Amino acid sequence: MNTFLKGTFILAGAAFVSELVEFLVNMVLARELGKEGMGIYMSILPTIFLIMTIANLELPVSVSKFLTEHDRKEHRHMLGHALSFVTVLAAALMAIGLLVFPYIPIFHEHHPLIKWAVLAFIPIVSYSAVLRGYFMGIHNMSTIAVSNFIRKAIQLSILFAVFQAFHFVKTEMALFAAICTLIASEGVVLLYLLIIYISQLHYIPKNSQHQMSGAQVRRKLLSVSLPTTGLRIFNSVANAIQPFLIKKALILSGLTASLANQHFGLMAGVAMSIGFFPAFFAHSLLVALIPSVSEAYAKNDMRKLRQLLQQSMQITVLYGLPAIVIMYVFAEPLTNLFFRSPEAVFYLHALWPYFLFHFFAVPLQAYLIGLGLVKDALYHTVWSHIVSFSMIYYFGSQHDFGMVGVIMGMNTGILLLMLLHYATICQAIGVSYFLTKRKTPQWK
Repeated sequence: MNTFLKGTFILAGAAFVSELVEFLVNMVLARELGKEGMGIYMSILPTIFLIMTIANLELPVSVSKFLTEHDRKEHRHMLGHALSFVTVLAAALMAIGLLVFPYIPIFHEHHPLIKWAVLAFIPIVSYSAVLRGYFMGIHNMSTIAVSNFIRKAIQLSILFAVFQAFHFVKTEMALFAAICTLIASEGVVLLYLLIIYISQLHYIPKNSQHQMSGAQVRRKLLSVSLPTTGLRIFNSVANAIQPFLIKKALILSGLTASLANQHFGLMAGVAMSIGFFPAFFAHSLLVALIPSVSEAYAKNDMRKLRQLLQQSMQITVLYGLPAIVIMYVFAEPLTNLFFRSPEAVFYLHALWPYFLFHFFAVPLQAYLIGLGLVKDALYHTVWSHIVSFSMIYYFGSQHDFGMVGVIMGMNTGILLLMLLHYATICQAIGVSYFLTKRKTPQWK
C-alpha cells in the first residue's frame, strides 16, 4: 500500500473513533446547555476557531510542504527557526488580543473569563501547529491520528467530569466550562506532540551543508502560510458571520430571537453534528493529500498526481454515498439521540447535498494547496460564499421559506465550491472531468 493510502487509512481509523467521541461530546453539550444554550455555543465557536486559524498561521501546511520538498538534513535547522518564529508570533498575537478582545461581542456578552481562556489558547495552538507540520511532513500519520483522538477523549472526559461535579444554574457558566474543556484538551495534545518530538530528535540529522538562515526559512514558510491562512481566515470569518446572518434572516421571516436561536441550534448542533460525522474521512484525506501532492508536484510526477486525484475521489464516493443514505433513512432515531424534534429530522433530510458535496470539497481544496493553487481555492471560496450568503439572506428572510431558504443557500454554495475546485484541478493536471482522457497540463 502506498504512503498516501496508508496514511489516509491510519488517520481515518483514528478519526472514526474520535468522531464517535465528538458525537458524545455534542450529546452532553446538547443535554446540559439546552436548545438555546447550544445555539449560543455554536455561535461562539466560529469566532474561537477564527482566532485559532490566525494563531496557527497554517503552519502545519507550510511546514509539511517544506519538509517534503527539502532534504532531511535541513529539517532540524528549519524546525528550530520555525519554533523561534512562533514564539514571537504567539507573543505578538497575545498582545494584540489584550487590545482587541474587549471590542469583540462574545468576550463581553458572555462570561468575562472567556477572553483570558482564549488568550492562553493562542500559544498552545501556535506550537502545536509546528509540531503537527513536522509529523505530517515526515508522513508520520500515526502520531497525528493519536493526537486527534487524544483531543476528543480528553475533552469528553473533562466535560463529563465537570458537568457531573457541578450543576450550573446560569447558562453562561456552563458555556464557559464547555469552552475551557476545548482549550484544555488542546493543551494535552501539545504535551503529547512535544514528548514524541523530543523522543525522535536523535533521528533527525544535526548538520547540513546547506543551512538556511532564519529569514530564508520564514520566507519559505510564509510564502505558503500567508495565502493559505488568508483562505482559512476567510472561511473562519464567513463561518463566524453565518450564524448571525441566518438568525437575522429568520427574525426577518417572522420568528422571535429565541425561536431563531432554537432553530439554528437544531440545525447546527444536531443535524450538522450528524451530517458531518463521516467528514472524518474527508479531513483524513486532507491531511494525507497535502504532503503527498506537494512531493509529487515538486518532482513533476504527473502520473502520481493523477493517481492521487483518482484515489481521493474514489474513496470519497465509497464512503460518502452510503453515509448519506444511512443518515437519510435513519434520520429520526439519529436526531432523537439529541432532541425529539421533527424540525431536526427535516433539517438532516434537507441538508444531504451540503454534506455530500462537502465530503468532496475538502480533499479537493487540499489538492489545490498541494499544487500551490491557493489563490484559486480562495477565489472559489469567495464566490461560493457570495452566492450562498445572498441566497440565505434573501430566501431565509421570506416568510414562505424561512429555514428552507437558508438550507437552499447552503446547498447551492457548497455545490458551486466543489465544482470550481474540481474543474481547476482537472485543467491543472491534464485530465478530463471523468478522470480518463489526458490533456496538456495547465503548467506545461
